[in-house]
Amino acid sequence: MSAAPAAASAASAGRRQYDLGFARWVYQHVEGGDKVAMCMQCGMCSGSCPIGTAMDHGPRKLFMMIRAGMKEAVLTSNTIWNCTQCYNCVVRCPRKVPVTAILQSLATVAVKEGYAPTQSTPKFSKAFWLSVARFGRTDERLVTALYYFSHGLKEGIRRALENLPIALRMIKAGRMHLGLPHRAKGAADLRAILAKAEDIERAERAGGKPS
Repeated sequence: MSAAPAAASAASAGRRQYDLGFARWVYQHVEGGDKVAMCMQCGMCSGSCPIGTAMDHGPRKLFMMIRAGMKEAVLTSNTIWNCTQCYNCVVRCPRKVPVTAILQSLATVAVKEGYAPTQSTPKFSKAFWLSVARFGRTDERLVTALYYFSHGLKEGIRRALENLPIALRMIKAGRMHLGLPHRAKGAADLRAILAKAEDIERAERAGGKPS
């Protein structure tokens, strides 16, 4: 490869890695994002995190990456999914940066932008939400099945068989029932509320008024 094409390829890779408008977008569209600019990189958030060692980037580093425009690296990071929402970081931040809210909002962005298809947390959240939205409550069997098979048919069967002894013990102990999922009282009203909330959200995104 000649020097010119190599340089062009490197420049293209750099553009993919760094989106200089990303920080500004986060400031304007992510809940609490405008406070990212107040982060002084003291590391109090990362040092206070009880599961910081389970994150590929601590909150401190993630905020630095936002400023650098590393959109893809930020939205594919497991940091935004591993946050347990204990709020240690928020309480101890000397600049009162709402770290937890920012991480939660970035996770929502990652799902909408298609950056989180392999993450387990959004898959479980989707299964949990489908159960609640349909029946007004969670059904362990439905949530578990949806979550297991979201990883593929083969993986779903493997996980189901692996955990079958636990399910049988729960049934024997009366902690899991057989038959169709139980529907909560007022489930239809809940679905109507959720539909209205979705209508309002769509209208807000479009800059209009809900119907």
